[in-house]
Amino acid sequence: MAIDVAVLAGGASTAIFAGSVMPMIVKAVRTRDLASYSLGNLLLANTGNLIHSVYVFSLPAGPLWVLHGFYLVTTAFMLAMYLRHVGLRSRPHLPRPA
Repeated sequence: MAIDVAVLAGGASTAIFAGSVMPMIVKAVRTRDLASYSLGNLLLANTGNLIHSVYVFSLPAGPLWVLHGFYLVTTAFMLAMYLRHVGLRSRPHLPRPA
């Protein structure tokens, strides 16, 4: 069974893109320092990913599904981390999380 070059390239690019994001995720989890992130950017990234899901999941399953799923999970995770560790601190009338 021959492997399609496009599928092979898709798999490789998925691994490269995911690998490029992982250090950012690890650092955010380890340091809880997300002050350099923009709430607007995280909201737009999540909204764009949700809308793009309509297109991606209409395609046959493949590396693009894996990559898009990874983006869905990581952008939602980063938004949740931002809201938990930065979003609440920017509102002085709310108690800080422990």
